[in-house]
Amino acid sequence: MLQAYGLTDKGRVRPTNEDCFAIQEELGLCVIADGMGGHNAGEVAARLAVDAVVDYVTEHAWVRQGADWGQTGVGIGSDPNWPKWPFGLDPSLSADGNLLRTAILLANVQILEAAIASNDYAGMGTTIVAARAIGGRLSVAHVGDSRLYLVVDRHIRQVTQDDSWMVSMLAHDPIADPMLLQHHPMRNALTNVVGARARTDVHVAEQALAGGELLLLTTDGVHGVLDENRIARMMLEDEEPRAIAHGVIKAALARGSHDNCTAVVARYTHD
Repeated sequence: MLQAYGLTDKGRVRPTNEDCFAIQEELGLCVIADGMGGHNAGEVAARLAVDAVVDYVTEHAWVRQGADWGQTGVGIGSDPNWPKWPFGLDPSLSADGNLLRTAILLANVQILEAAIASNDYAGMGTTIVAARAIGGRLSVAHVGDSRLYLVVDRHIRQVTQDDSWMVSMLAHDPIADPMLLQHHPMRNALTNVVGARARTDVHVAEQALAGGELLLLTTDGVHGVLDENRIARMMLEDEEPRAIAHGVIKAALARGSHDNCTAVVARYTHD
C-alpha cells in the first residue's frame, strides 16, 4: 500500500502556479506535472495531463488482475473486455507500465485538441511523472524534466531522466564536460514535453519493490535548487511523508527558487 502527501507553492517570483499533482493512495498512484505557456495555459496543460492519467488509471486499474503481461505476454489484447490500447501495446512492459504510457499519450492528444480550440492555449505543454507502486512493483512513466527519486536502504536514486538539452548533449557526447554545459544558456531547454507535437516520447521505467521504499516526485522548482545529497538527507530525516514534503518545499524556497515548487512524497509498504 502507499501512504502519500503532496504540497505545492507558487513560490516568491511567479504570479501563478502552473504545477499540478494528484494522489490516489488506493490505486498506488502519484502524478506530478509542470505546465508551460502564456495566459495561464501552462496551468491548463498540467491539469489536463494529471486528470487524464488519474481518469485512465482509475477506469482501467483492474487490468493488472489479468495475465502477467510483463513476463509472458499472454492475453494481451486477446480478450474483448481488455482496453483497446489506441496507441498500441508494449509487451515488454507490465500492465501498469502500459496503463501509464497510454494515459500520457491520451493526455498529449487532449492538450493538442485544447490548444487548437483556443488561441489562448496555443503552444501550451507540460512535463509529467506518473508513478504506480502496487503489488510489489513500481512503474514510472515520464516526459520532460520533472523527476522521481527512489530511496532504498537509505540510498537515493533518480529513476527518471530529464528530457533536457544538457542531458541530450551528454548522451550524444560522453566526453563532454558537464561543468561547462552547466553554464550553457540552453542547459535547461526541454527537448520533449506533453502537448508539443502529435506524438510525444513517453519513457517508462519499472522495478520490483520489497517494501519500505520512499518515493519523491518533484518539479524543477525544487530539484533545480536542491542537489541530490540534500534531498537524500531530508528524505531520511523524518518518517512521515507530510513532514518530508513540507521540509522539501521549505528548503527549495529558502534556497531562492524562482519557480513554482511541488513535491509529492510516498512511502510504500508491501501489499
